[in-house]
Amino acid sequence: QAFAEPSRDMPFLTGPGAVVPKDEFHTVLDPEEPFELFSAVKRPVNLTAHAIGLHVSRLVEDGGTLQIGIGAIGDSVAHALLLRHHGKIGAIQTDCPFPVPQGHAGRFETGLHGVTEMLVGGLLKLFQEGVVKREFEGRAIYAGFFVETRDFYRTLREMPESEREKIAMVPVSFTNALYGDEEKKRAARVKARFVNGAMKVSLLGDIMSDAIADGRVVSGVGGQFNFVEQAMALEDGRSIITLPATRRSGGELKSNIAWEIESTTVPRHLRDIVVTEYGIADLWGKSDAQVIAALIEVADSRFQDGLIRRAKDAGKLPRSYILPDRARQNLPGTVSAWLTPYRDLLPTFPLGTDFDEIERTLLPALARLQQEASSFSGYLRLAAAAFTGKPHPKEKEALERMGFSESPKNLSGIALRGALRLVATKA
Repeated sequence: QAFAEPSRDMPFLTGPGAVVPKDEFHTVLDPEEPFELFSAVKRPVNLTAHAIGLHVSRLVEDGGTLQIGIGAIGDSVAHALLLRHHGKIGAIQTDCPFPVPQGHAGRFETGLHGVTEMLVGGLLKLFQEGVVKREFEGRAIYAGFFVETRDFYRTLREMPESEREKIAMVPVSFTNALYGDEEKKRAARVKARFVNGAMKVSLLGDIMSDAIADGRVVSGVGGQFNFVEQAMALEDGRSIITLPATRRSGGELKSNIAWEIESTTVPRHLRDIVVTEYGIADLWGKSDAQVIAALIEVADSRFQDGLIRRAKDAGKLPRSYILPDRARQNLPGTVSAWLTPYRDLLPTFPLGTDFDEIERTLLPALARLQQEASSFSGYLRLAAAAFTGKPHPKEKEALERMGFSESPKNLSGIALRGALRLVATKA
């Protein structure tokens, strides 16, 4: 059953899926007072995400088609494409310490065509800046729905009607599949690059994106599988799966590239391109041994030897295989040394944010708190930092925003102070 709640602040976009008959809704709420639209949270884009976005930008060809998802990596991809379009990416790419293909680096003269289930802020920004401008039947973007920031809604409302008309709202069945008007869709979706995120990737190329080991669903699959399948069906389409090489879980650093994964969202027979902060693994048409080697070469170097042993023990990697020296420096410090000199071009919120200064201060601290609080050793680190670490410049204001005094007495406040200090010292 569907419910509807009209809002005068919701931007109206035209298209085949823009108008739904009222009788299709079980209930239509009629609010007595205007209400503020829900604003999705913009996640901060760290150097890891920026590195991934910069790598992906090499894979996008002028005159092609683009789909990107929501989140920090989606924002980083959009930002990297903007840097490329405005001629600001050359030096960053030249200094890249990882063995990535030269790929594409020029301006978008013809422009890209957007096809996406969810219209995200990054794609809208690319449209505004003239990157997404290749039209098909008068439309530059076809999208199924949007849930974004207040600034996003305002931008659409204030956009000239002639520009807004170039964005079409269509059924998800139109964006996510080639079925129905297939000939036209193929003509429009040339050189397609469908960019989506994952949580883990197996060494054989299986993708895990929606559920974890105990069965908990942490993210909807959305259109990811559809776009991967669509890339396979298009003659020159590519599916690009992005993920950071590592994560912290239970206070322990773990590799997101693993011998096996707990659940499969996209099976190995649809493997194509995987991008981490350490480079690009092109898996299309390769043998299992070649796929394993390519993925190990974009894994974090602290886990590479273990992955190699596991693959060799399983008989999937030749005993003679030796990891190339060029892939031995896949470490956070290498990424930091590469991108820190360009920090003015790689902001934490490249597409803007609704957060104020104190909230932006709290975001990395709360993320660190979540990481450390999952283990006893992590709690000890938080406590030690809270009492012996160097204070964060915005510590007092941040603690007060969360309802704690400058010298908190309870465990929650002490833990947050410790997280703030760990972030401040980059410990």
